[in-house]
Amino acid sequence: MKTTTIYPELQTDGPKTTLLRRILNTPSLLAGSIMFAVLILLAVFIPYLSPYDPTEQNLSAFLQPPSAEHWLGTDQLGRDLFTRLIYAARTDLTIMVLAEIIPFCTGIFLGMVAGYYGKWVDNVITLITDTFIAFPFYLIVIIVAFASGAGQRGIYITFILVGWIVFARVVRGLSASFREQEWIASARTLGLSGPRIILRHLLPNVLPQAVVVLMTDMVGLLVAIVTLGYLGIGIAPPTPDWGTMIADGQSFISTAWWLSAVPGFAVVYTGIALSLVGDGLADLWRKK
Repeated sequence: MKTTTIYPELQTDGPKTTLLRRILNTPSLLAGSIMFAVLILLAVFIPYLSPYDPTEQNLSAFLQPPSAEHWLGTDQLGRDLFTRLIYAARTDLTIMVLAEIIPFCTGIFLGMVAGYYGKWVDNVITLITDTFIAFPFYLIVIIVAFASGAGQRGIYITFILVGWIVFARVVRGLSASFREQEWIASARTLGLSGPRIILRHLLPNVLPQAVVVLMTDMVGLLVAIVTLGYLGIGIAPPTPDWGTMIADGQSFISTAWWLSAVPGFAVVYTGIALSLVGDGLADLWRKK
C-alpha cells in the first residue's frame, strides 16, 4: 500500500507545479530563506572575511566607532565587533540547531503514539506533558545550570527535558484527527500494524506542520540562549555569544551604544528570518 499524504500540493505533476516554482511564488519563504542563508554564509566564511581573532584583545584600540578598519567598531577590550558578532552567530545557531534535534524527534514520536492509540496511552503521555509544563522553563534552566555548570551542556540538558512538549502537543492533536479518517481505516483493514501505519502513513502527514512549529520554536530557543548568556549562565566567556555581548556593552550604552545594539539587531534579524521561513512553509503547504 502506498503512503497516503494529505498535502498534494507538494507533489509535482509537471513544470508548472514544481516545488521551486511554488517557493518562488511564496514571498515570505523566499525572503526568510535568503536572510537566513546570508547569515549562514557569513558564519561559515568569517575566517576568510575578517583578519581578526574574535578573542584577541587590543587595549590600544578599545571602543573605536565603526570605520573602514573595523566595520562595526571595537568593544571595551579592543576586539573587532563584526568578527565577534559573526563568530557568535556560529556559536548560538549551532547550539540552537543541535538542541532541537532530540526534542523534535521525541515530540513527534510521542505525539503520534498518543494521537494514534488514544485511551490509556494518550492519558499517560498527556500526564507527563502536563507535569513538565507545570515547571517554568527558565527555572529548570537555572537549576540545571547550577547543577551542571554554565555553558552549552546545561542548555542541551534543559531542552531535552522540556523542548519536546510543544511538538508532542501539536502532533498529538493532528494524529488524533487523522486516526478516524478513511485512509487510516483502509490501512488497518489491509492488516498493517500500528507502528507501520504510524511511520509510513501518519508521519508524512504530521511532519509538515511539525516543521512549521520547529521554525517558531527555534526563535524561542534562540531567545533563551541569548537570555542565558545575558544573565551569565549561558555560554562561558571568552567564546563569542550574542547574549554576553549585549550584557558587556550595557555599561557603555551612553558612549558606545553599538556594543549592545549590534548583537541585539542580529537576534532580531535571525528571529525575523526564521519566522518568515515558518510562515512561508505554512503558506506553501496550504496552497492548492
